[in-house]
Amino acid sequence: MSEEKFETSKQSGLHYQFNLLVGEWEGTTRVWFEADKLADESPTDGTMRSILDGRFILHEHKGSFDGKPVEGVAIYGNSLGSNRYQSAWVDSFHMGTGIMFSETADTDTSVFSVLGHYGSPGNDELWGWRTEIEMPERIRL
Repeated sequence: MSEEKFETSKQSGLHYQFNLLVGEWEGTTRVWFEADKLADESPTDGTMRSILDGRFILHEHKGSFDGKPVEGVAIYGNSLGSNRYQSAWVDSFHMGTGIMFSETADTDTSVFSVLGHYGSPGNDELWGWRTEIEMPERIRL
């Protein structure tokens, strides 16, 4: 990736858009373990801040699942080389001591959406996980 391409992205592209997410946020977390069967819906709040000269967004958040507290940290970005959204995710809910890496080729600027997989201790089966962040109308490119 050229430094010029990154600077252009910071001025008017996806990195510019990501950096508009910086701030304190409140929202709703929805979790499905089966299609069409919502397992939990709860309020969440957190902070998003720009890191590494605008290359990534660090998202720290707190919420709950089934009435129990949950905390998480994610790093979000867009790889200009592969044109993919990417994230690295850790939390107190389902990741244990693991890190989930996710990415997608979908660069629809109205929704940041990445897909990842994680396993549980003693189980070789991987479970899919999708993370979506709806981009507010005011910042869609």
